[in-house]
Amino acid sequence: MSASPSTAGRNKAAKAPAAKGAAKNFTITELAAEFDVTPRAIRFYEDVGLLEPTRAGRNRVYSQRERTRLKLTLRGKRLGLSLQEIKQLVDMYDSPSDTRPQLEAFLSVLRAHRQQIELQLEDIRVTLEEIAQHEARCERLLEAAGGVASPAPAAKRAARA
Repeated sequence: MSASPSTAGRNKAAKAPAAKGAAKNFTITELAAEFDVTPRAIRFYEDVGLLEPTRAGRNRVYSQRERTRLKLTLRGKRLGLSLQEIKQLVDMYDSPSDTRPQLEAFLSVLRAHRQQIELQLEDIRVTLEEIAQHEARCERLLEAAGGVASPAPAAKRAARA
């Protein structure tokens, strides 16, 4: 039975010796390609303590645990969490304790983040209303001056309404 093309490349690139039944290891290049980040970004996450790969000589060897931590880190970034919040949450997944405190902490962070984004969204709505007012004023002034106002902004506003 041969390995599929996607797993064959990973197996060949993993540098750490694998014991029978051992979990899969990954190189920095493999993780960078899989998650569409640069190796430099992965090294940065190491520097801040989010990832802790083992070494095989000069090569970094990432376990399934590190892959999961990277995945959680990137998910946290997409949610807009700070690296400190991400580290706190990711570190909780390593603790063997009850998951209830972990889930409560995560829920608290998510709620605080939601509140912040809702405030930003309201600020954006107010700013868009102000822009629409300025656009309308400029269009009226152009018409009064004998110029022809650009139909694009008015058409866009009408389409959104």
